[in-house]
Amino acid sequence: MNCLIVTGGDVCLDLLNEYYNDNKDLLVIAVDKGLESLYSLNIVPNHIVGDLDSVNATILKHYQNNPQITIHKYIPEKDYTDTDIALKLAIKLAASNITIIGATGTRIDHMLANIHVLTYALDSKIPCHILDSNNKIYLINDSAKLNKDEAHGKYISLIPLTTSIEGLTLKGFKYPLNNYCLTIGKSLGISNEIIQDIATIDLKSGTLIVIESKD
Repeated sequence: MNCLIVTGGDVCLDLLNEYYNDNKDLLVIAVDKGLESLYSLNIVPNHIVGDLDSVNATILKHYQNNPQITIHKYIPEKDYTDTDIALKLAIKLAASNITIIGATGTRIDHMLANIHVLTYALDSKIPCHILDSNNKIYLINDSAKLNKDEAHGKYISLIPLTTSIEGLTLKGFKYPLNNYCLTIGKSLGISNEIIQDIATIDLKSGTLIVIESKD
């Protein structure tokens, strides 16, 4: 079961509409203000999550009496962000693949936190990524293959999430590496490019942020 989480950052409605229409039988989780984006496209979520302090009250009321929707309301003074809670819910509901739209935007603190909470899905061995018009962001701690024709953008950036990435080997890239130790604080992994049909990323230990970018 594929899961779509729509949260309260910047949402490109064209991207959201295209993704929703291209992926049938989605489990849809709305996170607080992300509900407004779904409402504008007449998409009915399965779950609504959050402290609900940012979403338009009229829009929230539109969904509150729908028996097909489960609302999970929390107090604002909590230890976890709404997106954190939504991702844990998706994992609990046995999602096999998770896409998060609306996790980037002007709130850099929220964006960084959203990247960090992807570790929940990584630890659960569930493919999960953040998607916006220009970027696809995900974590890996093992080998990965990237198809040049299917990449979200021209540029592939690799940023350590952990202190170091041991034994990093890149093949099929413009800038290859062989058994390299990439440590946190270095910008060496920024703006690589795939030059073969299939590029591979191998690492022995650590967790790597992978960003596929259009510009």
